[in-house]
Amino acid sequence: MSLRARFTELQALLAEHEALWRPSPFHVRRPAWRERWPALAATVDRLDTAAVDALHQDPLACRDVLREALPILTEFDRLCDVAPLPERTLPPSDTHFDWAIPGRKRQQIEAFAAHAPRAQAPLLEWCAGKGHLGRRLAQADRVPVSSLEIDAALCREAEKLSARAGVAQTALCADALGADVQLHPAGREVVALHACGELHRSLVRNATHAQARAYRIAPCCYHLGAEAGYRPLGRDAALALTADTLRLAVTETVTAPRHARRRLARDQAWKLGFVALRNALEGETERPFRPVPASWLKADFPAFCAALAEREGLRLPAQIDWEHWQASGERRRGEVRRHELVRHAFRRPLELWLVLDLALGLEEAGFDVRIGSFCDRALTPRNLLVLAQRHG
Repeated sequence: MSLRARFTELQALLAEHEALWRPSPFHVRRPAWRERWPALAATVDRLDTAAVDALHQDPLACRDVLREALPILTEFDRLCDVAPLPERTLPPSDTHFDWAIPGRKRQQIEAFAAHAPRAQAPLLEWCAGKGHLGRRLAQADRVPVSSLEIDAALCREAEKLSARAGVAQTALCADALGADVQLHPAGREVVALHACGELHRSLVRNATHAQARAYRIAPCCYHLGAEAGYRPLGRDAALALTADTLRLAVTETVTAPRHARRRLARDQAWKLGFVALRNALEGETERPFRPVPASWLKADFPAFCAALAEREGLRLPAQIDWEHWQASGERRRGEVRRHELVRHAFRRPLELWLVLDLALGLEEAGFDVRIGSFCDRALTPRNLLVLAQRHG
């Protein structure tokens, strides 16, 4: 199946089933799909808390549980079946390379490098951080690399690390969204490992005129830079997506440690407890819920609610049964988690739609394009890699 055919079919199915993935269970207490798919509602309602938690950590098992009531998932699975890219054997890195690279990031770099074709031209590393990926590729393929990064401190670190490793690496301290940086891809192969949102999309928007020889892009954080809504990259993209909807594609937490997941659970219950209290005081209606400063979540539940109430202009009564509203938030989180199982079944289809839009944007700019995975999703859920080579 061609990229465009896959994209068109996936887009049509997503549009047909948008009632299942557009509404956020955090904001919508009783999503409309419960009436249209009553068997699906019954399936998630009968799950106990332990089962819900287990299914959130195992997307494949979750899809199997939901499939009987929602057989269309089989079609989505077919369209989302993306094969691993061919892997090459890299020359071993020297003892200096692993300096200051966290273990998981180090594995992602190695996987990206092994599943990208051998560089045939100088490299440009996009949103490079300390330049670890570019340094590894420059070392493996014996080509020079320029690593573009906006943070001057990270650029200095990249220079130190490249000197230590004896690699021909130049740090370019610049904003990836600046107009002048579009001169840098000319004649180079561009690599980007988890450049966020508009930072990776800007490469595609400028690909027609940038004169790069090739692109190797593993996208991430699709919602960043899309505060006014998603701007498509290819001519056939027709899904209207908000930044909040785009977050759905990156909500998977399979790599988060257990203590972080426990903290996220408590934080969500507190937020839902505040929403329940606010609804009791002002009436139930769907309202936006802006991000909360992390410092507010370091206090107790009453202090958290008081800070939120002040920000939202909510007048709290003198006497509040805080235990009641905290328990209400925990119960509401149980409902949200069950409904999220259904919504989360569409994370990968939505992510693949975004990656295919990126790929087709490059195809329309004059590149031969293929996509595939470069590592297991246990290493990173953002494991899709777009490879684009200029015609001829």
